[in-house]
Amino acid sequence: MSQINRLQGGQINRSKLLNFTFDGRSFQGYEGDTLASALLANGQRLMGRSFKYHRPRGPISSGSEEPNAIVELRSGARQEPNTRATIAELFDGLSAKSQNYVGSLKWDWLAVNDRLSNFFAAGFYYKTFMWPKAFWEKLYEPMIRRAAGLGSLSMETDPDCYDKGFLHCDLLVIGAGPSGLAAALTAARSGARVILADEDFTPGGRLNAETFSLGDQSGAAWAQAAIAELASMPNVRVLSRTVVLGAFDHGIYGALERVADHVAVPAAGKPRQILWRIYSQRAVLAAGATERPIAFKNNDRPGIMMAGALRAYVNRWAATPGQSVAVFTNNDDGLRTAQDLLAKGVKVSAVIDSRQDGPSFQGAEHFRGAVVTDASGRLGLKSVTVRLASGESRQIACEALGVSGGWNPNVHLTCHQRGLPVWNEALSAFVPGAALPPGMLVAGAASGAFSTAGALASGASVAAQALEGLGIRAVAADLPQAEDAPTRVTPLWYVPHKGRAWLDQQNDVTVKDVKLAHQEGFRSVEHLKRYTTMGMATDQGKTSNIGGLAVMAEMTGRSIPETGTTIYRPPYTPVPIAAFAGRSAGADFRPKRLTPSHVWAAEQGAVFVEVGMWYRAQWLPKAGETTWRQSVDREVLQTRKSVGICDVTTLGKIDVQGPDAAEFLNRIYCNPFAKLQVGKVRYGLMLREDGMAMDDGTTARLAEDHFVTTTTTANAVGVYRHMEFARQCLWPDLDVQLISTTEAWAQFSVAGPNARKLLQKIVDPEFDISNEAFPYMGCGEITVCGGLRARLFRISFSGELAYEIAVPTRYGDGLVRAMMEAGREFDAVVYGTEALGVMRIEKGHAAGNELNGTTSALNLGMAGMVNKKKDSIGSVLSEREGMNQADALNLVGFVPVDASKQLLAGMHFINLGAEAVKKNDQGYMTSCCYSPHLGSSIGLGYLKNGAARKGDTLRAVNPLAGEEVEVKVVSAHFVDPEGERLRG
Repeated sequence: MSQINRLQGGQINRSKLLNFTFDGRSFQGYEGDTLASALLANGQRLMGRSFKYHRPRGPISSGSEEPNAIVELRSGARQEPNTRATIAELFDGLSAKSQNYVGSLKWDWLAVNDRLSNFFAAGFYYKTFMWPKAFWEKLYEPMIRRAAGLGSLSMETDPDCYDKGFLHCDLLVIGAGPSGLAAALTAARSGARVILADEDFTPGGRLNAETFSLGDQSGAAWAQAAIAELASMPNVRVLSRTVVLGAFDHGIYGALERVADHVAVPAAGKPRQILWRIYSQRAVLAAGATERPIAFKNNDRPGIMMAGALRAYVNRWAATPGQSVAVFTNNDDGLRTAQDLLAKGVKVSAVIDSRQDGPSFQGAEHFRGAVVTDASGRLGLKSVTVRLASGESRQIACEALGVSGGWNPNVHLTCHQRGLPVWNEALSAFVPGAALPPGMLVAGAASGAFSTAGALASGASVAAQALEGLGIRAVAADLPQAEDAPTRVTPLWYVPHKGRAWLDQQNDVTVKDVKLAHQEGFRSVEHLKRYTTMGMATDQGKTSNIGGLAVMAEMTGRSIPETGTTIYRPPYTPVPIAAFAGRSAGADFRPKRLTPSHVWAAEQGAVFVEVGMWYRAQWLPKAGETTWRQSVDREVLQTRKSVGICDVTTLGKIDVQGPDAAEFLNRIYCNPFAKLQVGKVRYGLMLREDGMAMDDGTTARLAEDHFVTTTTTANAVGVYRHMEFARQCLWPDLDVQLISTTEAWAQFSVAGPNARKLLQKIVDPEFDISNEAFPYMGCGEITVCGGLRARLFRISFSGELAYEIAVPTRYGDGLVRAMMEAGREFDAVVYGTEALGVMRIEKGHAAGNELNGTTSALNLGMAGMVNKKKDSIGSVLSEREGMNQADALNLVGFVPVDASKQLLAGMHFINLGAEAVKKNDQGYMTSCCYSPHLGSSIGLGYLKNGAARKGDTLRAVNPLAGEEVEVKVVSAHFVDPEGERLRG
């Protein structure tokens, strides 16, 4: 329980002690700790195992670039694998577990892989699993699947919710270090709308990890004051715990805000994470830089970490990874770490500087021109071997080693639109190139300005430049005095040695692996990455890529810029899949669309079904009805006997207006529309470009230049897109405009012998809807219920006298209630989708089952609708020989010979006496139902030469279930084939 490595000071809240567990052991930390800093303070350096060799590993960084300290957090349904301990904010009760071992973290049985490392060199899987061929399915694939992946899933449903949001700003500042804060302050004080996003829970960047001052206060205090000022301004939004994931087109950036990852359970109604889409006019990338390691033999021992990370643990979190620490550096930054360690009372065993001409250091043994060649201590560093400038070797006892190989600007977001970074010789690093995402500027360490003064000045200057491009006058920045030390680095990428020196510590890629890739011809940076798997870990190469490129450059005799670099892609850091899904999970997987009569139908006890995204009433049971069939039969019979009402709002509605609207529809539909009279409706068939049927529906002409087209529910979106494509791309010269009005109008079908009588009670008296004044296929704009504007269409898909009446959606609920009241004397019934389907099958109307994308007008019995005198989409290709064969499939009706037998959609038709095999297939059943009108099951289907085979008897077979029914071929029109009822 003792925090043996906890130091004095730091930015932790010592008044709030937090209890947590790691691998079942209890520990304590403080508010403000990360899991990694708390574990280090408790003397726990070992935090995980590497992927391939299962070598013991501890953290090497203090940020999101961490490749080693990857853990599982929480338990049960909230269990979260593959989380970096270096950014996991400590909270009371946190449960954490190490990953990737069999047995225990200290005694991992799979560490035997390390002993067999000669067999697992780069590209071993390409060579090993090729032979013998029979082994792949039985041995290799199962073995690979068991070994692949890190962490585990609970397999329980995540109880937390996730959200998505949209933000807009003049200037997006990415990173809240010194340059980001200077940029945000400059823009905010100038009146611009600013969003400041930083992935840390304490903004300030490296200011929180350093001891130098800004003006008359510490860097951390200055950062806190800057954040407080920004947070108080109405034109600024500060997003802490928010990582910007990617730079996309048109100034759009993706960002993940970890709203409640730092608490055990999110507050009620609050999301755990929010995925933001940020629309910016300009952006300043102030993402800082990542320190890089120096590879040497066994440089992956727990306790070996970046010198800058070690400094952060000591200064910010008051935690040291060991009681005695050595520093290995090729630049002045490593000396700063040693100075800060001494100031905190930590013993510095030695400072090993690879430069002969490096500045002197007081307070510890200092070796110039020396390098670390080896490290000992499998589960935790015990000592390092140093080769002095004289060639002599020394053993230095230490529990931790800070390594500084220089810093790499975080150029990742500058590459997300295929921009390439360029090499900076003075920094020995890649810096952003000229091809930045439009609107992006780069400041601070991300641009190569590594001093604090340089970062501040860079941020203010770049912000002023961004504002100038927006026409906003920038207020001069008031910047504090800060350190301005030059960057002095002498490149050292690795220390040559016979042993293994690690480049990518998570994927176990060594210097030898890169050399092997060169030897085997994989010298392109893209091939190098994939052959060795370098940079494919959660850090995406932040700590390994430059070292690997340097080794390859050495092997090829080229410079690093000549060798090149891979470019980075989103996301910048790993993102939970749940965040991408947002609220689209479970019942909210997709939006629910409720019809205008939904509330009324629910009050009646309706049973609902999902139709696309719509919830529609299937049937409305009455007291005493024990099966759905009883309810559906009643609704069908009552509608045909008197009158029924059905909500058909879900049908697609497209408003078509303009002088050329008629000509446009004439080209869209295969049947003619140019001469459709005002006040009339016409049924239309729409073909795809290949001549196949796409959709059907009705089009009403309300005025010379105004049409309303309806589509099937399923194809509403597709048809609208098709029409819009035709308008914009095929015939841009036509003066016509389209808009989808599906949700704007509540529409109801009123069908049955008493349909007109019911409507006459609600249609205002000045409108005559008698058979003479408002005949079949008529339409018009009317008013109902004392002045409410409405549209009335006399169309029928049930075979009965029927109308469709539409009112603005907000009045839909009121209309259905008014119609039911008006229909009380007629014993009016509301019918659902099942009854709707029964009546359309009884009438022989094609629907989605028949319009399945593989049928033509000829198959549907509508070949005569394809007008030969005009051109329209699909009309030419509908004339293809293959689509007009004599034995083509025709839509016909079927009834079972034995009325007690049930027909099923999908059954195939086989001639009597023929074997039920593919070559004897005569067609298939598309739609079936029980017809209360006929007292038996009936069906529609496609039959070869079906139009000439009425009266024939066939077998309808279901080979999968071993079922078959003898059926008789009949007309598809089971009810009122002459159409007398609908015209009455």
